[in-house]
Amino acid sequence: MKFAHFVHLIAAMLLTVSTAHAGEINIAVAANFTEPAKEIAAAFKAKTGHEAVLSFGASGQFYTQITQGAPFQVFLSADDARPRKLAEDGLAVADSRFTYAVGKLVLWSRTPNFVKDEQTLRTASFAKLSICNPLAAPYGAAAVETMQSLGIYQTLRPKLVEGATITQAYQFVETGNAELGFVAASQLTGNDGGSRWLVPQELYKPIRQDAILMKSAAANEAAKGFIAFLRGPEARAVIEKYGYALDGQS
Repeated sequence: MKFAHFVHLIAAMLLTVSTAHAGEINIAVAANFTEPAKEIAAAFKAKTGHEAVLSFGASGQFYTQITQGAPFQVFLSADDARPRKLAEDGLAVADSRFTYAVGKLVLWSRTPNFVKDEQTLRTASFAKLSICNPLAAPYGAAAVETMQSLGIYQTLRPKLVEGATITQAYQFVETGNAELGFVAASQLTGNDGGSRWLVPQELYKPIRQDAILMKSAAANEAAKGFIAFLRGPEARAVIEKYGYALDGQS
């Protein structure tokens, strides 16, 4: 066998082995975690060769889809209740569940000096306030809870415009369809424009975002590898960069 042919044969064999060990996994990702998830998936692929195919949306919608047989191997929720329920229902691996991020709620406007603090909500000198669906999206539930804690929810209710996801709630403000809105702090990473108020944690329950492995993927090495990678230092650095707290932090 000629040496050049031998080299090509070895290279082909190595490529075949590499491809055999590389996997593709489908991951349901809460909309607020879109950008960090993309970075983490890219780093995961660079390190392991496994491809993480990401789908973004509202956690409540993903929960429903998973219970109806949607082929996701991993679920990155915007809350801890839905992953816990999936484990209780026997659809997910209970001991794989952990809090990968703790979200922060922000009241934001594209207009400089428009948002000051809670008084911006109390004076209500605006026509539309954007939130995401509180039944499907935990950040929407946190927004409603904040307004209830301040005793102004019923007053502001007629002014609310509701997006299906936190992404849509952000877009309502970004496009000027609402003067201000409740968004995730992570969505404002790298965006210093406008004005904002970081909502104090005492006004809403902590947004503990849990990840969990589906029961159907209990033996899937790529899926288990992604869960492990999400717990590791590379992923945690990305999560903090986008303004989330890690479990145990405030």
